[in-house]
Amino acid sequence: MSAARIVSLNCSNGGVPKLPVDAAWASSNGMEGDRQRNLKYHGGPDRALSLYSLELIERLQREGHPIAPGSAGENVTIGGLDWTRMLPGARLEMGDVLIELTSFAVPCKTIRAAFAGEEFTRISDRIYPGWSRVYARVLSEGLLQVGARVTLSEG
Repeated sequence: MSAARIVSLNCSNGGVPKLPVDAAWASSNGMEGDRQRNLKYHGGPDRALSLYSLELIERLQREGHPIAPGSAGENVTIGGLDWTRMLPGARLEMGDVLIELTSFAVPCKTIRAAFAGEEFTRISDRIYPGWSRVYARVLSEGLLQVGARVTLSEG
């Protein structure tokens, strides 16, 4: 398998879908140009970034879901990474940015349009372990860029 890479960076002024950008600054406050509507459940230092797998998106598409990068609210879509290894405590280097995974992202109804029959719980870690998006804190801020290499080290 080739090296893991950032395949999409996604942001919005609040809500979904998050739309693609080529590059964005990542800090402990999140990704530049991105905003969350409900800060009780999204954003903050321990949820500065949301990440998801291109391969899982493609598998969900084959199941008939209209999901695409950014439509489930993730900031960073990564290709070429074994998603079963994306567990809280793991660290990733994405170009110059170092992050630590903090938790699985609980899906909410705002992403229902990305799923057939609005079945947004399809990516719930509680119901479908290994299919969830993950939240991360930024340990070393920097510029994220589409195409940047991603390296995982378990925590």
